[in-house]
Amino acid sequence: MISTVKAEAAHLSQTVLPRPGAVAKKLREIVGEVMPPLLGLILLLGLWEIACAQTGAMLPGPSKVVKDTWELIINPFFDHGGTDKGLFWHLFASLKRVALGFSLSASVGILLGVVLGQSRLASRALDPIFQVLRTVPPLAWLPISLAAFKAADPSAIFVIFITSVWPIILNTAVGVRNIPQDYSNVAKVLRLSPIEYFFKIVMPASVPYIFTGLKIGIGLSWLAIVAAEMLIGGVGIGFFIWDAWNSSLMSEIILALIYVGLVGFMLDRLITAIGKKVAG
Repeated sequence: MISTVKAEAAHLSQTVLPRPGAVAKKLREIVGEVMPPLLGLILLLGLWEIACAQTGAMLPGPSKVVKDTWELIINPFFDHGGTDKGLFWHLFASLKRVALGFSLSASVGILLGVVLGQSRLASRALDPIFQVLRTVPPLAWLPISLAAFKAADPSAIFVIFITSVWPIILNTAVGVRNIPQDYSNVAKVLRLSPIEYFFKIVMPASVPYIFTGLKIGIGLSWLAIVAAEMLIGGVGIGFFIWDAWNSSLMSEIILALIYVGLVGFMLDRLITAIGKKVAG
């Protein structure tokens, strides 16, 4: 009986518990991934602190930013009415606008990109126009959108849409043009309907190009909304930054910029993860 128990324990130790060498290898991999960016961040913060500790420095160092904005950091959910809200609500308002504008640009951009990729005539007619319009700066569209919609939110959403739609169109068109001719021949033999052709041929073959356009588009969307909110006012991270500037609160501006960068990074990673899921 005792020998049987020992045999089962030995078997479990071999099958359940990882080998020490495997654990050490995994730890080395984690350290190798985490340590370089961590050391880079520590170095950056150190240089920033030293530079801003000099006499006559115009910007606050990291320690002063944390000290000045500690209440905003630990209490991002407060809401005192109007625009006096925590950073969570400003970021949330901006993300809602980005979600609407980017969803529109993704839908329209993929559709137009497929049309341009499949039709030489459509490409010759529309591509020069798109190439001109995509060079217009985001804020240049704001006066037109305000004149057209007469309201701040629809204007901001339009600016997001018109800014982010171009890379989606152009990258999708390139992806469709690069679909091998054999795929199209098979679709003709199988007599696939346009909808079936889109989902069974176009989408799988063009996914890398489409998601490259979406990644660029989401970045431009986030840039556009921060800039637009500085002018349209209301609740939003762009307005928060502009309001802090008018009140000479540099620490709050820096904190908001850090949050803007982190949210932009997460949006990029989200699109990347969705792209891998769809491609897989």
